Order: sequence, then structure tokens, then C-alpha cells
Amino acid sequence: MDEFALIRHYFSSLTDNDASIVVGIGDDCAQVRVPPDMDLVLSIDTLVEGTHFLAGTDPAHIASRLMGAAVSDLAAMGAQPAWFTLALTLPRADEAWLAAFAAALGHCARRFGIRLVGGDTTRGPLTLSVQVQGLVPAGRGLHRRGAAVGDLVCVSGTLGDSRAGLDIQLRPEVQPDPLPASSQVLLQRFFAPEPRLSTGLLIADYASSCIDISDGLLADLGHILRASDVGARIERRQLPLSKALRAYTDIEQARDWALSGGEDFELCFTVPAARWDALCAQLELHGVPLCCVGEILPASAGLRLEDGGVQLAESTQGGGYNHFAQGDDA
Repeated sequence: MDEFALIRHYFSSLTDNDASIVVGIGDDCAQVRVPPDMDLVLSIDTLVEGTHFLAGTDPAHIASRLMGAAVSDLAAMGAQPAWFTLALTLPRADEAWLAAFAAALGHCARRFGIRLVGGDTTRGPLTLSVQVQGLVPAGRGLHRRGAAVGDLVCVSGTLGDSRAGLDIQLRPEVQPDPLPASSQVLLQRFFAPEPRLSTGLLIADYASSCIDISDGLLADLGHILRASDVGARIERRQLPLSKALRAYTDIEQARDWALSGGEDFELCFTVPAARWDALCAQLELHGVPLCCVGEILPASAGLRLEDGGVQLAESTQGGGYNHFAQGDDA
């Protein structure tokens, strides 16, 4: 099966009949129609075998992780998903692998309300890239810049779960057989991140800045601090931890993973203190919990970590995953 037959067979069905798609799969470029009074936002994510997932990982898990991670960037901008393109580098055209991957990709795309409009395939080490495009009202959207002294630092959902899911995979010899339900939840958090699209839309009128948590809370909050020229303090005891994570490891490890584990794809955002109560009033019917974990300080304070109000550390750069940091090999 050549490149063009592969695309037609496995991926052409992922393009819905939609008036916004002028030209989709099958031409040199996609052509889409952006509604009036809307801005287009774009982001790209890449997963590499051996770096972002282990060799032999179920292709359905790879697809859900790829789409969840990519669409999470749209959530962090307060954007509505619209279209995506896909680039696949494959060691070979394994039809069973492709069928499972395409089916899971299509399921995620329909659930997130995003349509495939083009892409590319080539031969090489297993590498997958998705570029996502979304829409925000013109001149609006959430950004990393905008946090101000006195703002509250907040997060959605729970933190550290994905890192625990990775730990389960890295240490199979110490896992019980069968895995308890709590460990299955942690694996699900690793393989199928849930982009907080509704949360991004909800906080858009309240938040002063926002980022999704891909490299760890400390590292990603650090991006907000640098973009906004401010500092912050984080209270370890306020970090939201799931029951599944607490069942898997001790409280200190859980908090460490919540701070620096990464790939939870929750939102970290700042809210002016005067607007927090108004935002909380909107949460009654919102299925994702939001939690305040600290506050924004002057830039001179750096990034302070506290435990019960006692300062533990001070850093101008939060720890987290960095693909090109010395010593990183996975």
C-alpha cells in the first residue's frame, strides 16, 4: 500500500462534511473558512517512540495520547477546536496497527469536535505529529502573559496521575496482577489525557493567564511567571491529589509528582482574587474541580515552594521535563 492509498483508506473518513472545510484531504493544502470576528489559533505536538511512549504501546493508546495532548493546547487558549492535520513517520505500513490507530484517532476527534483536513506520511522511526487549529473571539484568548501580583494561582482537576501511570509501566515487575482499579485509572490518565476544553471556555472571562500542564506544574507555571514578569508561591498541601494516586504511593511522592511529574494536561491559570468567588459560582454544573494552590508575587520573589506556610525552596525556574536538558534520555 503506497502513501496515498494509505491516507485514503485509513484517514479520509475522518473528514466530516463541514461547510468550514473548503478543501480537505487530497490536495496540496487544506483550505478552511474562518468565521468572521474570530481569530485562528494553532499549535503542534509530536510524540516519538521511546521518548513519549514505550515501544510496543497499543496504537489506540498512542492515538488518544496524541490527540489529548495536542487539543489541550487549544483548551489553554480558551479556544474551540476546529481542524487538525496529521503527520506520520512509520517504520512500515502495518495495516493492523494503522486500523487501530485510525479508529482511536477518529473517536477522539469526534469527541473533541475537531476535523482532519490533511497531513503527510513517510518511512522512518515511529513519530507522530498533530497540528491543531482552533477559534477564539477576535482579540481575545488566554495567554501566558497577564498574571499580576495578588492573583491566585489555580489548577484544574488533579495532578501527578500521569506520572504514576508512567511509573506503573516502567516497573511492571512490582505491580500486582491483576492491577487494582486505582492503578487502571492512573494508566488511563497517562494514555488518554482529557483536554480541559470546557474549563478553558469557562475561565476565559475570569483568568488573567493560562497554560496547560505538560512539563510539570512548577515548570509550566515558570513560563507564566517569565511571560508576565512576576513571581509566585505554591503551597504543597493545597495540591489536588486523586484517590487513585494516594492509593498508589505515599503522600510525599504524590506531591512531588504533582509538582514536577508532567503530562497531566490540566490547566494552570491565574485569577484576580476579586474574581475568584464569581468564578466559583459558575462551577456548580461544571464537572471539573478547580483549586487554588498559591498566589502571584513580585518578580523579585522568584518561585517559592511552601509546606504549611514554611518556605521549602526558591527558584526562578521550576523543575520539569526538558527535552534538551543535559542528561535527558527519555
